Amino acid sequence: MKDHFQAVARFYDRLIGVPHIDRQVELLELPCVCSLLEVGGGTGRVLERLRDQAHPLVIADYSAAMLRQAAGKEGLCPVRAAAERLPFPDAVFDRVLVVDALHHFRDQERAVSEMARVLRPGGRLVIEEPDVRRPAVKLVALGERLLRMKSTFHPPERIREMAERAGLRVRVVSGGAFSAWVVADRP
Repeated sequence: MKDHFQAVARFYDRLIGVPHIDRQVELLELPCVCSLLEVGGGTGRVLERLRDQAHPLVIADYSAAMLRQAAGKEGLCPVRAAAERLPFPDAVFDRVLVVDALHHFRDQERAVSEMARVLRPGGRLVIEEPDVRRPAVKLVALGERLLRMKSTFHPPERIREMAERAGLRVRVVSGGAFSAWVVADRP
């Protein structure tokens, strides 16, 4: 699989900017005494802002170049892995987070199933994804297609269905100008 992020890894945090953490904190029900995994977390730009909210903080990402950037950030544990084959035991994380990355995963259904597998009973998965129903996101999707990134954007209802098939209780939270959130709890 081609690493589209290798060329931008050193500049990624500056290109993308500072994430809005308040929504993730609210939906993940942080702070808590809990373990947190971010799948597709790249440089750790989100998790580094959650450093005081949970422990340990683990980033799983396919891009070695992005993970090298994460390794330089205090308190983060980077692990190279495809989202579809997470190298963790069953039911080991209390919280799992995906921010603006699901559309990059090759087999999204399998990735959601893997995230559900590593989630403890009573744990929560939060997926923030660009809402493809919005015109601006349609342009982003077109741009990524032109860059041959092979991204696949789904509406939040489709992501909800994936999480339900993985055995999670799910709700969709809208309201963002660009993103939607899928919040899924493991019974």
